[in-house]
Amino acid sequence: MSVDYRKITLDGLWHNNPALVQLLGLCPLLAVTASVVNAMGLGLASTLVLVSSNLTVSLFRKLVPETVRLPIFVMIIASFVTAIELVMQALTYELYLILGIFIPLIVTNCAIMGRADAFAVKNPVRASVLDGLMMGIGFTVVLVLLGGMRELLGTGALFSNMHLLFGEAARNWELTVLTDYPGFLFAILPPGAFVGLGLLIALKNVIDARAEKRRRMLQKPTELTGSKRVRITG
Repeated sequence: MSVDYRKITLDGLWHNNPALVQLLGLCPLLAVTASVVNAMGLGLASTLVLVSSNLTVSLFRKLVPETVRLPIFVMIIASFVTAIELVMQALTYELYLILGIFIPLIVTNCAIMGRADAFAVKNPVRASVLDGLMMGIGFTVVLVLLGGMRELLGTGALFSNMHLLFGEAARNWELTVLTDYPGFLFAILPPGAFVGLGLLIALKNVIDARAEKRRRMLQKPTELTGSKRVRITG
């Protein structure tokens, strides 16, 4: 069975994006995206779990009995989440405390379980790893965009506290966009996350609609030419 790697890539990044299209994993997405560093930390952790779980499920897909498939998938995902949680405690402890319960809750992320059950269990290792990576990147990009939007509107700055993830070298990465900005509390609160995500989904829908309209316009001359040729031949 041939695998369309281009389709896998486009599905993960755009056409079947877990956050904008499937609308999966919204609880952590809306809860921790008050800043770029929080969003990036959760996104990287989720991507690592996606890739690792897809790889493992694909490797052992022919050995897993159908009757206990889902419990085994949960155990695999939980094992990788625990490992990443311990790594974050050791390397990025302050960020781990900020993200709190949402790191262990990656186990219940429907996007990760969904990819294991819908894709990895049916496809070879290389395709499954690519699927997990692209889905993770697509999810992370949405997290970072939403986090950047909320941080900018809420504080007037971007990339604050990036040293929590990248070390002391990133302490001076903060970019003040709006000086003497009083702040917009609504953007940082959970309602701001809902509004921000709605705007991102609306933007994607507009882009898709325009792309579809352009595609149809490009097809019309070909269809007209084809119909004229049929009439002339007749």
